[in-house]
Amino acid sequence: MALSLRLHTLLSTTSRPSFSSNATLTPPTPSISLLSSSPFPHHHLPLRTSHSLTVKATSSPSTVADPKGIKINLVPTKPIEGQKTGTSGLRKKVKVFQQENYLANWIQALFDSLPPEDYKDGLLVLGGDGRYFNREAAQIIIKIAAGNGVGKILVGKEGILSTPAVSAVIRKRKANGGFIMSASHNPGGPDYDWGIKFNYSSGQPAPESITDKIYGNTLSISQIKVADIADVDLSSVGVINYGNFTVEVIDPVTDYLELMENVFDFQLIKNLLKLDFRFLFDAMHAVTGAYAKPIFVDKLGATPDSITNGVPLEDFGHGHPDPNLTYAKDLVDVLFSTNGPDFGAASDGDGDRNMILGKGFFVTPSDSVAIIAANAQEAIPYFKSGPKGLARSMPTSGALDRVAEKLKLPFFEVPTGWKFFGNLMDAGKLSICGEESFGTGSDHIREKDGIWAVLAWLSIIAYRNKDKKPGEKLVSVADVVKEHWATYGRNFFSRYDYEECASEDANKMINHLRELISQSKPGEKFGNYALKFADDFTYTDPVDGSVASKQGVRFVFTDGSRIIYRLSGTGSAGATIRIYIEQYEPDVSKHDEDAQVALKPLIDLALSVSKLKELTGREKPTVIT
Repeated sequence: MALSLRLHTLLSTTSRPSFSSNATLTPPTPSISLLSSSPFPHHHLPLRTSHSLTVKATSSPSTVADPKGIKINLVPTKPIEGQKTGTSGLRKKVKVFQQENYLANWIQALFDSLPPEDYKDGLLVLGGDGRYFNREAAQIIIKIAAGNGVGKILVGKEGILSTPAVSAVIRKRKANGGFIMSASHNPGGPDYDWGIKFNYSSGQPAPESITDKIYGNTLSISQIKVADIADVDLSSVGVINYGNFTVEVIDPVTDYLELMENVFDFQLIKNLLKLDFRFLFDAMHAVTGAYAKPIFVDKLGATPDSITNGVPLEDFGHGHPDPNLTYAKDLVDVLFSTNGPDFGAASDGDGDRNMILGKGFFVTPSDSVAIIAANAQEAIPYFKSGPKGLARSMPTSGALDRVAEKLKLPFFEVPTGWKFFGNLMDAGKLSICGEESFGTGSDHIREKDGIWAVLAWLSIIAYRNKDKKPGEKLVSVADVVKEHWATYGRNFFSRYDYEECASEDANKMINHLRELISQSKPGEKFGNYALKFADDFTYTDPVDGSVASKQGVRFVFTDGSRIIYRLSGTGSAGATIRIYIEQYEPDVSKHDEDAQVALKPLIDLALSVSKLKELTGREKPTVIT
């Protein structure tokens, strides 16, 4: 009989052996210290059943003794196609990951890609955004980690840890690295998306040198090392020992909250919330629901009704957990209503993205990071000595560039991907950075951080109103933004997303644009715009000298306007075409113009030049930001 590892849905708190075999295998009795009961209710989809996932041997398995006192099963397997790993790890539909050995192969390939000193007898972290399939996946990852000689693994209660929290825990606990179970801002549920990625000891996503090795190893994998231990009860904080292998279930909030209290002046924010200041945070039924009440309500004194969609659900309440004007429309409608609150914010599936709103006012992500940087030294204690440097992803507007110039700070333009910021942070060159894709962060961790951005904005508003008495008119989000524009000028910016395009069609469009830039010359006219240069962005890392090429097709015009085209790989199906349009406007009298109106000539030019409709058949974008 072939060896089978069956990982059942955790519908109860009973740990039970996971292996059956023709060999006589007696799992060691675990030593369990349960410190508290779980405050996180189980939220199952109505259609959720106890799904059995199997790691199956393709031939007779073998068993080896381990000096740790647990038995390791060497499960034969075969390569599975389609496990190419990118910056954001591996993302596919849930049903793909549920295929025989699909996840197990990838996890084993990861361990085969790491130097033994990076995990043997070491400490790893495991958590995720609470989406469907995380419970089953956590058990597979724990057992394969034990099978490969990991000494201890820290797991968030119920498998919950936001992406920023995983980075924070890795750094605080000096872990060797960590697994993040998430497909970020993509939908969850049996028919939707799931993902896995690995972060290194600095807390940042694994570099391409590792992700390339992982993919290479998935093409030649022949066995999976699986520890013969029982499923772990993740519903309670506590420590479980299997020989010398330890699983510690940790509170997902504690370490992250402690870090936030060290970065921000919580009393300053509490004072703001005591004034006539109304605040609304939309957790989108995603992972930040586990953090919102402890931070905003319990610590900062916001009213409980300041949190909406605050319970993490496996399918995000049938929503799309992407904090933008389209998918967070309910929040937008409230903020733009007659009696809307003063401040609104949302975060995404795994908690690393954010959207900031004022009463009747949307703050673009490009403006948001620039305004945080301009106000950080006076409003946020962590930056009391001033930022070390600023950086943005290439498609993000040039608003941050102007702040860096005024403050005389080092500035970096990098490809899309948080790992590029991490290198600069580790080298002490960078403090605050952001991406136009609703990602903002700093060197407190090595991931973008949604709640950090919300707290940064609350700190700025609180600082501007620190001398206000109850009943006095407060400085608003719109006031802060418009003051910034008056000082630095406004970078009108918009992004058009065309989701789930046929990959072949999307690549045809990009190839057309690459052919066009190869023929374009400075001074050439594109409508009313004169070309300064056109290229396919290449970045040379100033820290390690690595080169990243083909990072986005750019048309930059002599008046500073830009059109940029990129294919995004953050979804699990098809390709997302992103078009970025930017125009700088120094004239204060024009700053209140609607961005879509101000940018219409450039938008029309972008669509015409790309031949998007002709090559893809798409007439309208899925999302406009």
